[in-house]
This record gives sequence, C-alpha cells and structure tokens, in this order.
Amino acid sequence: MFSYRHGFHAGNHADVLKHIVLVQLLRQLAAKDKPFWFVDTHAGAGAYALDEGFAAKKGEFETGITRLWNLDKPLPAIAEYLEQVRAMNPDGKLRHYPGSPQIALQMTREQDRLRLFELHSTEGRVLQGYFAGSAGKRVTVQPTDGFANLKSVLPPPPRRALVLIDPSYEDKEDYKRVTQTMRDALERFATGTYAIWYPQVSRRESHDLPDKLQRMAPGDWLHVWLKVSTPPADGFGLYGSGMFIFNPPWKLETALRPVLPLLVKLLGQDSQATADIRFRQT
Repeated sequence: MFSYRHGFHAGNHADVLKHIVLVQLLRQLAAKDKPFWFVDTHAGAGAYALDEGFAAKKGEFETGITRLWNLDKPLPAIAEYLEQVRAMNPDGKLRHYPGSPQIALQMTREQDRLRLFELHSTEGRVLQGYFAGSAGKRVTVQPTDGFANLKSVLPPPPRRALVLIDPSYEDKEDYKRVTQTMRDALERFATGTYAIWYPQVSRRESHDLPDKLQRMAPGDWLHVWLKVSTPPADGFGLYGSGMFIFNPPWKLETALRPVLPLLVKLLGQDSQATADIRFRQT
C-alpha cells in the first residue's frame, strides 16, 4: 500500500489552485436548478487540522492558504474560495482546512449527491467516519480504488456531474491510469465535467500529461497552471501544479484569469513563478 497522506500537504499552493478552481466549478454547476453529482476518485480524509498532526509537521500551508488568509478585498474567485475555508474556521483563526469533499458538501444542495472514493486504508476509514451520519443519503463513501470504480457511477442519474480526479502521482503509473480512466469515462458519459489535477515535478510524465488530455478532449477544455518556483536542481519536489478540465462551464475562464497574477505574486517563491490559462470553447 502506498504511503501518501495528503494531510502533510493540506493548504499548500497546489491545494490553493485546485480549490479555487473547484469552488468555481461547483458554484457554476449549482447555478442551475437541476441536480448534479460530485464524484471524487481520490477523496483523502475530508478535512485537515493545520495546528497539529501531519500538516503541522511540514507547515506547507504557510506558503499556501496562509498567504491569502488576510487579504483585503480579494478578487471574487479568491473571496469565494476563502469563504469555503472560513466556514471551517468561524472564529477567524486558520486552524482547519477543508478537503475537496468538505468543500463540495458545503457548496452542494439537498438534491445533489456526493460519491467519494479513497483507496488508502487509513484515509478511507477516516473519510467514512468523517461523514458518518452527518450528511444523510447525500454522501456515499467507498474505501476502494477510484480509478477502477469511477465507471460504477457513470453516467449519473441526473446526467450532470463534476468528477474530480486528483491522485497523488506517488506511483508514476497514476499518469497512465488518469488517461485510461478518462478514455473510459468519456465513452460512458461524454458530457460530464471532469477536473484532473496534476503536479508539476521533474518527471516526463508530468510534463506530457496536459498535452495527452488535450488531444483526447472531444469538445471544450480548459487548462490552468501555477508554477511557484524554478524546478529544483536535484530533480525532487513539487514546484507547481495544474488543472485540466473537460467540458468546463463557459464562464470558468472569465472567473479564473484575473486571479492568476495575484497568485503568482502571493505564492511565488522566486523570479521564475508564473501562471497561465488556455482553453478551447466551441
């Protein structure tokens, strides 16, 4: 069993980018009356303490969410993201960070459903306990392989869904499994919105993944990324991340583009920090 625990990285620069995008996706999907499903293939533990445990050991949130926490008059997309983090910190002190499942729970409605997968045995049990009895029939947690079992929920009954695919990529086979999973998902449910998170690391598979996803996209797509530093000389470490979205809501690019220069300014760690967004809209 792999050893990756997301708690070590909770609230870091990659989480900030991923969750700013996620909040916009959820907000725009919920703008229509028709229900939708949120599916997370690698859901983690649901939420994380920042003042103790894994996150406190590495303190990666200090160069992530902490740098945005006290912004004065933040841009709309950042303000909406911060609103979701503040919901877990009502006293105004940053002690907890919501994972993607918690953000989705906060932003979805009674008619919407969450389907969460987590293969890591410990994280899966934590996730089950986190949602036990608190969300009724809205949330289903399956402690199993999200890559292999995504097909079990596609297409969803309401024919509307946001699927988040964000493995750790600790195993380089994850890159191949992302593309295989997406091919199958698009055959089963071509109109769904799929958001794939990926790390920017010194590995060919990481560099090639966005281009592979773009080539398989049958319709609209959007690719946004944030590099916070020069790639490390020793070839190890996360220096940025990106999100590739199939079938994005048509206002997503408009919401995200203004925040990118600010993210570079706030989260950048050296002069090579940069961000950009590209998209195809038919």
